[in-house]
Amino acid sequence: MEEVVAKEEQLGEDSGDKLAFPSICSLKLVNLPKLRSFYSGNLTLECPSLSDLWRKNCTNMHTFSSRLLITPKLSNIWADGKTLKVGESKLTLDYYAKTCPKFEQIIQETVTAKQLSNPTTAAATLRVFFHDCMVEGCDASVLISSNSFNKAERDADINESLPGDAFDIVIRAKTALELACPGIVSCADILALSTRNLVKMVGGPYYKVRLGRKDGLVSQASRVEGNLARANMSMSVIIDIFKAKGFTIEEMVALTGGGHTIGFSHCKEFSSRIYNHSKTSETDPGMNPMFAEALRKVCANYQKDTAMSAFNDVMTPSKFDNMYFQNLFRGLGLLASDHALVTDPRTKPIVELFAKDQNAFFQAFAHSMEKVSVVGVKTGRKGEVRNRCDVFNSIKTD
Repeated sequence: MEEVVAKEEQLGEDSGDKLAFPSICSLKLVNLPKLRSFYSGNLTLECPSLSDLWRKNCTNMHTFSSRLLITPKLSNIWADGKTLKVGESKLTLDYYAKTCPKFEQIIQETVTAKQLSNPTTAAATLRVFFHDCMVEGCDASVLISSNSFNKAERDADINESLPGDAFDIVIRAKTALELACPGIVSCADILALSTRNLVKMVGGPYYKVRLGRKDGLVSQASRVEGNLARANMSMSVIIDIFKAKGFTIEEMVALTGGGHTIGFSHCKEFSSRIYNHSKTSETDPGMNPMFAEALRKVCANYQKDTAMSAFNDVMTPSKFDNMYFQNLFRGLGLLASDHALVTDPRTKPIVELFAKDQNAFFQAFAHSMEKVSVVGVKTGRKGEVRNRCDVFNSIKTD
């Protein structure tokens, strides 16, 4: 018996789904022996008969065929329990219970030691994980080093500033795990669980991380552009980038807040807001004047020293909370995209909610991270378990 429970999710009007509700409320598909073609796009399930399909508490069901059900994307479907169907295989919460029973313990010990020695590790790892998942999927392709045959993802211009602490923590964990259970744990799973544990360490919400990812076989800098949002992009473009990966506007705002409530941005990312902004204003009028002046001093030599940076959340930079959203209404957002969140009518109400209600932000972030963590995962023969996280097991020449 195969079972999928689709939890509450709003379907877009343009989704093209044959089965549409204002929200999905406990849609339970029972006894589908021919469950197949479970992938990230629209999905066709062939049911034995209408009597095998149990519908509970769903309204406005427009089209309901006894033989054909077209569901929303995989990103909108969540398993009730510990197993999530992805492709032809499974991700589970206890994937390493028998093959590497000390997996979670080793990860926790590694991230704790690293975070205590370098408090920016949590922000660094969260950023690297997100950059990994949004390009080739959560397959550790961002960890691959370039060689004479290939310029890898991490050397794309948008990834050049990715913090080294995140790469270091994966290397440390992989080294320890190879001693405990050689050739078992993927770098992708190490990065995924390390991110969750670090977010929790700095005050963020707990969320489930399903395991069983394989490491990707492709990592090319040329495939990065267009998959990651840049600070100077319009809100419409940013929304489209997230939408292409299956994320709603609310989820985009939650993920942005999670990434910016901790960590920092380099001065070059917001220099246009504090230097020569326009013919009439040296700084961006949307930025708090005192804040802008302080940033001008901090970033005075940024063109010579490209490592110069400032905290994304000037009030509580090392604590995962909702202060980032509160700061935006005070003109304390660093990036142009931060300021756009409170000026665009599509995102402003969400920012207002998260600024007032930290629990609402945490719930949205946790849900969104569960979705991020299964984007484009590789399983079976579509990936490998790397011996070293920065190198494919065999050299790629194309």
